[in-house]
Amino acid sequence: MKTILGIIGSPRKLGNCEIMVKEISRNIAEPHELRLLRLSDFDIQPCKACYACLFQEEGCVIQDDFQAVVDAILGADALIVSVPTYFLGPNAGLKRVLDRGIALYRHSERLWGKPAVGIGIAGIPGREGYTLLGIESFLKLMLADIRACRLFYGALPGEVFMDAANRAGAKAAADALFAETVAKTGPHCPLCGGDTFRLLGENRVRCMLCSNAGTIRVSGETPVLDIQRGDHELFLTREDAIAHREWLVDMKSRFKTHKEELKTISLDYRHGGTWIHPAALTPKSGQ
Repeated sequence: MKTILGIIGSPRKLGNCEIMVKEISRNIAEPHELRLLRLSDFDIQPCKACYACLFQEEGCVIQDDFQAVVDAILGADALIVSVPTYFLGPNAGLKRVLDRGIALYRHSERLWGKPAVGIGIAGIPGREGYTLLGIESFLKLMLADIRACRLFYGALPGEVFMDAANRAGAKAAADALFAETVAKTGPHCPLCGGDTFRLLGENRVRCMLCSNAGTIRVSGETPVLDIQRGDHELFLTREDAIAHREWLVDMKSRFKTHKEELKTISLDYRHGGTWIHPAALTPKSGQ
């Protein structure tokens, strides 16, 4: 029996994100156990940018709940990630995990190619912003194989299923999770499958998922994208992920080589500006 991990980005219990994951699970024909993880239940601190996780077996030095989330992902055969839209983007819970992602590179073999479905929930049609891009980025940098990534609308808890078409959408996502990968239709990056681009001027574009650049032209009425693979990739192949980890590890030797020069540059900025610090907590009257 397979284990499917549902990662819930919303703090709402029985909100649209949660019930969408459960509806997808109900429609998956493959026998499975659904395990659920609500990101807001976990204390995930900001990354310290110390890179210690690259050099010690214990992983990240921060004592919080990050490793529990990693263990749940590693123990799953497939992922369903469901995240609400907050101010035109995905809830920050995803980014808190992803910012600690360097610690995941030691697990690249176990992470690579897990089938995954991404679900975005937005309250106002057309006001989802970059929610789907954020979910796709999370899954790609988790080295998952994205089988489907869909957006649904619903603001009030349960509202997503007031539209019967959304149940059909949940079933389509369920069918895709363990099915053969279907070739993408419509304009998309030929390298990573992304469909979000930044215009760079003239006919130049950059894929916002894999960050590679290229050109766009129109053939008949169809946009055609020619995106070129860069010199430093992160997730297009398993070898890319391993090479990126080696690049990160090599930063230690690069730092030693340029230590004095870097120190001179940094120390030139010791002064200037006034720091604002958190106010000290003061007891309330009567306490």
